[in-house]
Amino acid sequence: MNAQYANPYESPLTKKDRENFKSLDFYPIDTNFCVAAKLVRTPNEKPFEMATTTDRKPVYVKYGEVYFTIAGKEYKLDVFRNTMAAKMEAYKNSLFLPFTDLTSGDESYAGGRYIDLTIPEGDTIIIDFNTAYNPYCTYNHKYSCPIPPAQNDLQVAIKAGVKAYKK
Repeated sequence: MNAQYANPYESPLTKKDRENFKSLDFYPIDTNFCVAAKLVRTPNEKPFEMATTTDRKPVYVKYGEVYFTIAGKEYKLDVFRNTMAAKMEAYKNSLFLPFTDLTSGDESYAGGRYIDLTIPEGDTIIIDFNTAYNPYCTYNHKYSCPIPPAQNDLQVAIKAGVKAYKK
């Protein structure tokens, strides 16, 4: 990620921020935040316009619910599929997991973080919160970013992945 963010052709950073960019701040990798979750598909969901940080309204469909345990407690999150991206070969098996947690607005970005997942063949999906990243709008106001829905607010501190961006 650091190489991408330093690259002027790939970086979401503004030119000014990129000039001083050294590294994103990550939590230490913690295998306790890599979980095997049960995926329950919800095939009859209706597409909806997901709220974003701008007036853009991308269309998603709830693909399913993931059930997992962290520190002995059970949690559930909804996973989504972008209806336009699902039509593209490169993204046809992609799932989107936006979430907020007890670090949001403190140690991590207030607007939540994202994890990219791949549709599994069975009903188990690995969620590695160490790969959680900030939306591009964290770094640059020109981006329009989906806002994690209220039901994806975890009442646990996910001290994994990228921390809040500090210029």
